[in-house]
Amino acid sequence: MAAVVCALHAAALAWYVFGLWQNVQVTGSTLGHGAHTYGGRWKYLTFINQVLQTIFFGVCVLADLCPLFVSRKNGLGSFIVKLRDMIFSVLAFPVGVFVVTSFWSIYAYDRELVYPEVLDSFIPQWLNHAMHTYVLPLLLIELFACSHQYPNKKNALLVLGIFCLAYVSWLLWVHQASGIWAYPILEKLDAVGKSLFFATSFLIIIPFYQLGESLTRLQWGEL
Repeated sequence: MAAVVCALHAAALAWYVFGLWQNVQVTGSTLGHGAHTYGGRWKYLTFINQVLQTIFFGVCVLADLCPLFVSRKNGLGSFIVKLRDMIFSVLAFPVGVFVVTSFWSIYAYDRELVYPEVLDSFIPQWLNHAMHTYVLPLLLIELFACSHQYPNKKNALLVLGIFCLAYVSWLLWVHQASGIWAYPILEKLDAVGKSLFFATSFLIIIPFYQLGESLTRLQWGEL
């Protein structure tokens, strides 16, 4: 079973590295808030999530291979496993699920608010799904194939909250410095609307953390 899990982790890592590489190769956007503008791709949560998932599965591969090269008495292996579990539970799962659900929810309402049709001319459909769809099944496969120790909930939510606050602060800074809103939906909202949008997003992402913890307990019991 350990070999199967390691193979899954290696395959997921290869997929994310390939998808990330393809993402950074995309050029040709004429949008005023495109990747070539201030902040680059780093102003998009989708791209940050791609990097996050790539790092996570890279740590997974390290955790899988560490026992082959490091003695059990060495604390490095234990540290890597704890790091893997922390990244998955606090960031990779809730942020990944949020990216998928929020993107497709807004897309279904009005795609121009989040992914304008003009993007179809230079971003292939498979890459769109790699960024906004396949993230969820890969996370669920990981959850049911590999057990993860969840941290203290208060500390976990604090870290997740800091991440969310840092990203919102970054979006606001990008707009302050360049006049650009990363997403078209933000251009349509007034100050109150933006505040409600950010607050609602934070209130949505918290249950996704709880979902990951609940599914983990359902699959693996109390860890």
